[in-house]
Parts: sequence; structure tokens; C-alpha cells
Amino acid sequence: MKNVIISIKGTQRAGDSEVIEFVTCGELWREGEFTAFSYMESEMTGMEGTRTTFRVSPQRVTLTREGTTSAQMVFEQGKKHVFLYETPYGSTSLGVDTRRLVDRLDDTGGDMELQYAVDVDSAIVSENSFIINVREPSGTPPTPKI
Repeated sequence: MKNVIISIKGTQRAGDSEVIEFVTCGELWREGEFTAFSYMESEMTGMEGTRTTFRVSPQRVTLTREGTTSAQMVFEQGKKHVFLYETPYGSTSLGVDTRRLVDRLDDTGGDMELQYAVDVDSAIVSENSFIINVREPSGTPPTPKI
């Protein structure tokens, strides 16, 4: 396990577009066939007290959130998965339909892109994307290559 800098640009389109960009410290490690990285959410994301972990393989990404918000989302391009989203205010089942998954991560870091739709009872409620860069600490900010 190594300490890394994680840069995330998240976009959510549900009527209006909302973009959140932030940089945080986290950890990167190898877990069997997966490259995994993890970080603590902050007040900025609205999930303070939650640890987010991505387990990434070439065709599948699993995002797990544990803490004040709990969920396990599975992303596979062209496939839909249903997951339980739990918050302090209640729980709901949601669907995630992955439109694009690009993985350029390895043991030293790299880039990842996810584009997906979230639905409730098959009605799309938002179109979302993540562009993520994971790198070892240095003095130079990253330029995502995706």
C-alpha cells in the first residue's frame, strides 16, 4: 500500500449540471487481479465520514462506500447493475448502467474514466461521470490523459 494523491472530477446531470472537482490524499494497492485505491470523503462532497474505495480491473470497477453513506456500485460497460444506497435519511434501490469505462491504472497510479446513468425503477434520474487521476505525491499537478 502506498500513499497517493487522487484528483477527481465528478459530473452529475439531472436537469442542471453539477460539477465537483477536488484533490485528496488516499492509498493505492494491488489486490489480486484488481488495482484498488481509497480515500475519505469530505464535507465538500456531502459524504463526510465515508470511506470510498475503487477496485478496478480491465472490464469491471466496484465502488464501495462505507460510513455515513453506504453503497456498493458495480460498473461494467454495457451492463446494468442494481445496488442499495443507504444514507442517514433512508435507503433506496438504484440501477447503474455503465456507458463508458476506461482504465489506465496500474500499481503506480494512472487515469480512469466512468460514464454512467442512474435510474429508479428503470427511469433515468441522472447521467454521471468520473474522471480520476491517481499519482504518487510530487510537486506537479496531474493532467488527466483521458
